[in-house]
Amino acid sequence: MTHELLNRFKIHFEQEQQKLSLSRVAANAEFHLSKDDMLDDVDMTSVELETGMRIRLRNREALLGKKIQEALRKIQDGTFGECETCGEEIELKRLEARPITTMCVSCKEEAERLESLHIDGRKHKSLGRKIRFVG
Repeated sequence: MTHELLNRFKIHFEQEQQKLSLSRVAANAEFHLSKDDMLDDVDMTSVELETGMRIRLRNREALLGKKIQEALRKIQDGTFGECETCGEEIELKRLEARPITTMCVSCKEEAERLESLHIDGRKHKSLGRKIRFVG
């Protein structure tokens, strides 16, 4: 991968880090509960749903932040764009579509296929199961 391309990805990741930082600051500033927010059961349910959504969003942002840090580290040590499974170079189109990817298309497809199998090697019960009616 050329130095120019690596620099372009580095700038992209640094910009994404800044966006995440600003998002965290805004989310923390907006997140507060007052006694007025919990007047009745409906209000309480609404607050709980919003709190759950905010927590999920923060968790996703934290995971994305870790992936961005890892990508920046890989740029620094010269391994960015290499598949972590097979060691081959990840296609540029894939990196442009999903810059934080760590696997080539072939290895990602295989990983997803394996995820669809149950832990004991059989296909998971909820996948491809036919329903048979006995009458």
